[in-house]
Amino acid sequence: MADNNARADTPPTDAAREQRLGRITFRAWRRGFREADLVLGPFMEREGAGLSDAELDQFEALLAQDNDHELYAWIIETQPTPPEHDTPLMQKLRAFMRAHVAAVVAQGAG
Repeated sequence: MADNNARADTPPTDAAREQRLGRITFRAWRRGFREADLVLGPFMEREGAGLSDAELDQFEALLAQDNDHELYAWIIETQPTPPEHDTPLMQKLRAFMRAHVAAVVAQGAG
């Protein structure tokens, strides 16, 4: 007999995690500001599966920001990042952006 009383502290199933990753990736690609899309979307596609649940929470907090231009400025470090978003995840995002942009430029884009 299956236990229908799932505990709140039970880790998410693989299917639930895959749904979460899909939802976050979709949101990352559709920010409305193309420059942000071209960093956040590929980051989630390439790095998302390896992020911890805490890092996914941090990424979702970034996606909840209303001002895409400001978010992008934090990533490219032209504006100071608020302390609550200046996390190791932001460092991963910046490193990915630098490598991603360098790879695209090396291929002749840009």
